[in-house]
Parts: sequence; C-alpha cells; structure tokens
Amino acid sequence: MRRFLDSLAFSSLWVAAAAATLAAAVGRALGGDLPLAVPGLAFAGTLVVYNVDRLRDQVRDRATSPERTRFVGANRRGLTILCAASALACLPLAGSLGVAAAVALGPALVLGLLHRRLKGLPWVKPLYVAAAWCLVVVGLPAVVAGTTAHLGWILGAVGLAVLANAIASNVRDGEAAAARLHPRLPLAAARVLAALGIAAGALAPAAVRPLVAVPLATFAALLPFRSSERWGLLVVDGALLAGALVALVLPRP
Repeated sequence: MRRFLDSLAFSSLWVAAAAATLAAAVGRALGGDLPLAVPGLAFAGTLVVYNVDRLRDQVRDRATSPERTRFVGANRRGLTILCAASALACLPLAGSLGVAAAVALGPALVLGLLHRRLKGLPWVKPLYVAAAWCLVVVGLPAVVAGTTAHLGWILGAVGLAVLANAIASNVRDGEAAAARLHPRLPLAAARVLAALGIAAGALAPAAVRPLVAVPLATFAALLPFRSSERWGLLVVDGALLAGALVALVLPRP
C-alpha cells in the first residue's frame, strides 16, 4: 500500500488528479457542462510541468525532498515516458479547445517552465505557483465556458485554498519565505487564508457554494500539519482533490 501511495505522490499523478478535479468543479460552478478536454488538459499539463521540474532539478531537490528525489532517480525512465506521453496528449486536448487553451494556459506554462529558476526567490514562490494553478483550474474553465459569472467568488474560495496549499508546501520543503521565517508563521498564514476561503465560499452565490469544500478540506489538512514529504504530497495536496470531489457530488442548486 505504501509503495502504491508513494507512486501516486512522487509521480505527480495525485496532484494532477487534484488539478483535473478542481477544473471540473469550477466548470460546474460556472454553470456549464464543460468538455472533458478541460479536466483532461489540466491533468496532462500538470503532469508535464511537475515531472519536467523534478526530472531536471534532482540535485537541488535532494536537500528538500530526499524521498521523492530517490523515487525520481529510480524511476527516471518511466517518468520520462509518462511526461512525454502527457505532453503528446496535451496537443489534441488543447487543439480541441482552440484559442481558449492558449489564452489561459500560455502564461501558466511559462510560469511552470520558469519554476526551476524562480522557486528559490523569497516570497515569490507561493504567489506564482498559486497564480499558475488559478490560470489552469479557474481561468481555463472560465474561458472555455465563455463566462465570468461569479468569478470573484470562485477565486475567493479556490484561489485562497490554492495559495494556502502553496504556502504550506513551502513550510514542508524549506524553500523561499518559509526558510527565512519560523515555520509557524507561514503555517498560520496558510490557515488564515484557508479560513478566508471558507468564508468566501460560504457567502458566495448558491452556484458557487459547493466549492466551499475546497478551502474547508485544505483547512482541515493544515490543522494537524506535519512537515513530512508524504503528508504534504498526499494529505495537503489531497485536500484539494477531496474538496473538489465533494463539490462535484453536492447537489447543483
């Protein structure tokens, strides 16, 4: 079981599933039945960006994520094939969405590819990571749906949860601002942001309200926070996945 969970977490399949499910949940909140290409592209694109970074930066990652780096080193060929297959899958998926995919995902792709150079900058990493995620899981569904209805409320609920997640990840890996502050301070900030996301989701219009599950699950994952790699990758990232799944199954108003 542990080997299976490690494969999910360290291959980025788990976080890619979170991105896909969030995109689907946001699309539902926007009021449209989006094509499966939207969560499909979120899934495949996340796999590409995360695995490219982890395959390229094993030397630096060894200090912050040694277990994941060992997995990447031991499974380099398989992850390279997974990354290449995901990149190939992105082409027809993006093509089926047309200009919408380029508008929403172009900036996210640039941020993802620059991650290796940017992730050590103090205070910057959580902001651009959260921005890239919001482009994928909020921007892409909104562009494809052709609506900005309730977009501010959606960003309040989902965007704040994603930012809380990014800050908590810094607490775990010791990069950027978390390395320069006592770990309790950024963790407290992450909890506050998740709580604000809960408030935004609870006060949002009825169509958006199911998304309150995303910051709620994130807040719950941050309460018993542990700085282990598996906790961050499986539980904290998994909270985004769990919250999005709950938002998808709740009755549509």
